[in-house]
Amino acid sequence: MTDSGIEMVVAYIRPDKLSDVKQGLAEAGAPSLTVTNVSGRGSQPSKTGQWRGEEYVVDLHQKVKVECVVADVPAEDVVDAIEESARTGEPGDGKIFVMPVSEAVQIRTGKRGPDAV
Repeated sequence: MTDSGIEMVVAYIRPDKLSDVKQGLAEAGAPSLTVTNVSGRGSQPSKTGQWRGEEYVVDLHQKVKVECVVADVPAEDVVDAIEESARTGEPGDGKIFVMPVSEAVQIRTGKRGPDAV
């Protein structure tokens, strides 16, 4: 854990698993999150398709980026909740990263550190 006691968990998951992940995070006590639609390439195999007689390769797959900043909930609990909720057992399930956050500031109140989270 960092000196500030704040960590950011970032997960790249399948779009269809978002509702399961939201529920898993709420059950773990970390309901606050930010969600972004992204495209990426990893171990998931590329797919070929045809459009107007031309063949094309889709190697950037649609994913959802979930960011969750925690101070009062252990980051490991958040990682476990995401991992269990997002797993299908197939290539392309995604990745989870945990990063230290050196400072947090709540704009409205001016609170800093864990109180801002």
